[in-house]
Amino acid sequence: MKVVERYIMRRALAVFLAALIWTLAIVWTTQVLARIDLVTDSGQSALTFFEVAALIIPTIIPIVVPFALVVAVAQTLSVMNSDSELAVINAAGASRWTIVRPVLLIALAASVLSFAVDNGVEPYARQKNRQLIASSRADLLSLIIQEGTFRKIDDGLFLQIGERLPDNRLGGIFVADSREEGANLIYYAKSGSVVEKGDEKVLMMNDGVIHRKTLTGDLSVIRFTSYAFDLSAFMSAANDILLLPKDRTTQYLLNPEANDKIFQRRPGAYKAELDQRFSEWSYSLVFALIALAVAGDARSHREARIHPLITAIAIALFVRWLGFFAAGKADKIPQYTYMVYGVPIVASAIAIWFIVTSRSMELPGSWADWLTNFAGRVTDGWTALKLRLTRRYTSGQGA
Repeated sequence: MKVVERYIMRRALAVFLAALIWTLAIVWTTQVLARIDLVTDSGQSALTFFEVAALIIPTIIPIVVPFALVVAVAQTLSVMNSDSELAVINAAGASRWTIVRPVLLIALAASVLSFAVDNGVEPYARQKNRQLIASSRADLLSLIIQEGTFRKIDDGLFLQIGERLPDNRLGGIFVADSREEGANLIYYAKSGSVVEKGDEKVLMMNDGVIHRKTLTGDLSVIRFTSYAFDLSAFMSAANDILLLPKDRTTQYLLNPEANDKIFQRRPGAYKAELDQRFSEWSYSLVFALIALAVAGDARSHREARIHPLITAIAIALFVRWLGFFAAGKADKIPQYTYMVYGVPIVASAIAIWFIVTSRSMELPGSWADWLTNFAGRVTDGWTALKLRLTRRYTSGQGA
């Protein structure tokens, strides 16, 4: 590899790693915040929460890597063009392959990483994540004995324990049950305990009342000496781990079990997930080619055009949206499978044509003029507003 190629690779790789880390951090934070209820609602420790948060990273790497790459390549080449380095390389008689080869090597490494994570690491991370969430929901015994807490056990079912009494007894039991359509049930018992009968768990409530209120406003009150509230249904439901096609390994998707309920209902979902995994890795190469087609040539600073980074990201977002759209339709409409593979192939072919013919892939010039004029109007308006506020403040101080 030539010195110039190593120089381009070093600069692009540094920007790629920086963009990847920051993009991963932002996306990871948004995903983690959506799972904060694992601690607040389930009473789990912070260690379980961070373990679940760490398992999210493999699921976002295949999506984030291509965008980090297009940012790195477009930004690196744009800065090199601003510093006249691309013009010097062209004037020295270097072929365009000098710029293309280091970028493609980085893109190839990113594609291998995406393929390995998508087909190797991510399915196991998803399965482990579901196991942790299921085990946290199944731990109802430790959940309900926390005194003074109001916990959601299931949709429409809430439970609160007032205090813990000696001999593992519970005091001040309150249960609100609105799962039955057309009626709201409220249970209150002075004491109780959790009784295990084999694999079943029953909440025995003693000396209490049941308030039943219907939609028409009718209210009935029933007193009881003892009442058994079955918790085993929630335990078994929490222990059952439902694995979706995204959670399955690639080996399983290639040969699913015949008694798989999801496969029996939606066999196309497994084929669509498999096609997405076998095509998603290619977007790193596609986005690298798009960035090369947009910013890989030396351009004059006087030309009015949208910044290459904005152009590259806009085109990459449109291409990726087409890929997501096709993947979302492929499980129901098999013809969209051709589009799943066709989107990256066609986008690559168009970008390669721009590179080979020494053309620049860019948004229409009218868009650049409109954006420039719009930015100018915003700047002039902001300057006039500041001047007006300054004059008003000055006149007020003088008064």
